Amino acid sequence: MADDKKTVETSSLDQQAAAVVAKTVYGGQDKRSSGGARSPRRDNRGKRDERRDEFEQRILEIARVTRVMAGGKRMNFRACVAIGDRKGSVGVGLGKGADVTMAVNKAVNRAKKTLVKVPVLNDTIPHMVLQKLGAASIIFKPAKQGRGVISGGVTRAILELAGVKNVSSKVLGSNNKVNNARCTLAALASLRQVDGRKSKKENSKINDKVVKSKEKEVNKTEPKTNDKKIAAKK
Repeated sequence: MADDKKTVETSSLDQQAAAVVAKTVYGGQDKRSSGGARSPRRDNRGKRDERRDEFEQRILEIARVTRVMAGGKRMNFRACVAIGDRKGSVGVGLGKGADVTMAVNKAVNRAKKTLVKVPVLNDTIPHMVLQKLGAASIIFKPAKQGRGVISGGVTRAILELAGVKNVSSKVLGSNNKVNNARCTLAALASLRQVDGRKSKKENSKINDKVVKSKEKEVNKTEPKTNDKKIAAKK
């Protein structure tokens, strides 16, 4: 019995010594509870996420793309996404991935790298724009208050994300959504900042230049046989 008591006492002493060593090495409950100081970091991360999510996303097109490989066909998804804060900043991105969500995330990241600042004057664009990019050509004209966004498809989504509330547009070239989106972004990037007082004079000058350039392009495309016929009739 005495031997049993001795073994119990030694085991209890060993346990106490192990507890003391554990407290000195790993710290007690007070030190472990100090991990609650990380709570403000989580709050800061939430604020960062809110800043990142201040841009609205609009999926313009999702297409299924196949690539022929040695073993067969490999299928991927392509997504064209537009982002904007409705305060003058807008961007367009294109991404590919094995999944739709992966393609959309890639497109959003690329769109953030190509943000364009759009000058908005009285909820409309400051002047008329005629932009041509590849096979796509688009024309934008400022509109009065309450007219709304007179546009369709891709251009409407991009103009709404840019914060333009009154504008009239027309797609003159291709029907490809990706090309029209890039052309729309190039047209918005070419806009000039105009003061409110001098807006009428400068708008009239810029509109005259655009109309003259358009007339020159039309005259170049017209055949010369019409002139000869008119001269013969005279």
